[in-house]
Amino acid sequence: MTARDQVAAPEHASPGYARRWWVLATMTVCLLVVIMGNTILNVALPTLQRELGATQGELQWAVDAYIVVFAGLLFSWGLVGDRIGRRKVLLIGLTIFAVGSVLAALGDGPVDLIAYRAVMGIGAAAVQPTTLAVITNVFPPGERGRAIGIWAGAAGIAVAGGPLAGGAVLEHFWWGAVFLVGVPVAVLGIAGVLAFVPESRDPSPGRLDLPGVLLSIVSLAGIVFGIIRGGAGEGWTTPGVLGPLLGGLLLLGVFILLQRRSEQPMLDPTLFRNPAFSAAAAALGLTFFALLGSTFYLVYYLQGVRDYSPLESGAALIPTAVGMMIMGPRSSALTERFGAKAVCATGFALIAASFLGTQLLDLTSPVWLLLAVLGVQGLGMGAVMAPATESIMSVVPREKAGAGAAVNNSVRQVGGALGVALLGSVLTASYAAHLGTAADALPAGARAEARQSIVATLEAVRTVEADGDEEAARAAAEVVAPAREAFVSAMHVTAVGTAGASVVAGIVVLIWLPGRRQRLSAVTH
Repeated sequence: MTARDQVAAPEHASPGYARRWWVLATMTVCLLVVIMGNTILNVALPTLQRELGATQGELQWAVDAYIVVFAGLLFSWGLVGDRIGRRKVLLIGLTIFAVGSVLAALGDGPVDLIAYRAVMGIGAAAVQPTTLAVITNVFPPGERGRAIGIWAGAAGIAVAGGPLAGGAVLEHFWWGAVFLVGVPVAVLGIAGVLAFVPESRDPSPGRLDLPGVLLSIVSLAGIVFGIIRGGAGEGWTTPGVLGPLLGGLLLLGVFILLQRRSEQPMLDPTLFRNPAFSAAAAALGLTFFALLGSTFYLVYYLQGVRDYSPLESGAALIPTAVGMMIMGPRSSALTERFGAKAVCATGFALIAASFLGTQLLDLTSPVWLLLAVLGVQGLGMGAVMAPATESIMSVVPREKAGAGAAVNNSVRQVGGALGVALLGSVLTASYAAHLGTAADALPAGARAEARQSIVATLEAVRTVEADGDEEAARAAAEVVAPAREAFVSAMHVTAVGTAGASVVAGIVVLIWLPGRRQRLSAVTH
């Protein structure tokens, strides 16, 4: 320990306090692994649709399989970390993630990809909440807000680095190589954990609730499955859509009921009796709903409408990450001065403004306009993440940090999964409606799939042109312009819905988050 640390260290400093900034750096690397595992896939979606022959629904599941398993296992891994030690869980999670990444890279077809993405989600669920639990244990309250701000701001690096790295890899290698990018980062994280992170656990851990784990995964999967099928044109009132939706909601209700009756719940429902805690959780969920959902359709706009390469589209998404990196670390100081209520509400106002700004994007809009819209979005999201995270973690006792971090991360992942499923479904339905009869110029066997996305339409046109029939090729070529216009219209409709959700989130935090002079009090049991 340095002389400075000895002077500044609290009287009851935690193990690892002297190395706390190295611990924070290691936790940041671990966070990068998890978030890049999700965002790196975004720019590869059009490539996967072309090279694997994946449907729009399969692509949504390639994204959501990771998120659904991630969200379903967060509580369990948090409890396992509280019981056996968070350092051990970090090592286990990083190893599982690396193995899943290699398997995904070597997969053959959409089904393999979905399955191995789920394996990656198992590892990611062990890592992300544990990083926050370790930070909460190592940093004293006086420094914790700053540390969480840096941690949250680092998410922006992954948001930018994932698509950019994915685009660069696709320029030179096959689609599966995008999953190998995270492997050396995971190895670096393992080395950092072994070198710097002290072991910590809960002296009175809860029991592992296997029925609760299964209910949480199956209920969320059912809801997401129903939303994706409904948006793909199955019909919202058909048994194939209503069955999974209603079944998922019913199982979710059973899960909540069992948690309320359990003496050692996997998710402590009493936490949500605190309005500020619930508002912070809703804020995080809606932020990731907007982030992952909008990224899903922006990639199609960039590659399908504007003809950007995967690398160019990855670079175009950087302003969102830059905004998060700028605002994330600063939001802690702003919260001290103005209160979480004002900072988060301002953040959601910026997010809503960015989605309304999406209405200005069309077939020929200048690049600077796109960059400005995404930069504003990033600033808004950066303003929300750290204050909302700190609000959630301040409710949970320090020894229960694993469970508290699981709540924090579960609302992020559930929000992200629903964002991809719901906004992706709205996009698909709206695109098909705006495309109308234009797709009738394509061969009958290609029309249904062509109506699902702009990339599928363009691929159908390429297939017809490659067949050598000049008359059919001319007719198919006439579909390209209407398809691009239809997608832009569908994107505008979807963005308005996202802006509306951001306005609702802003109202929620204005009503229930604490102001400048208030402190978020712990829930009494």
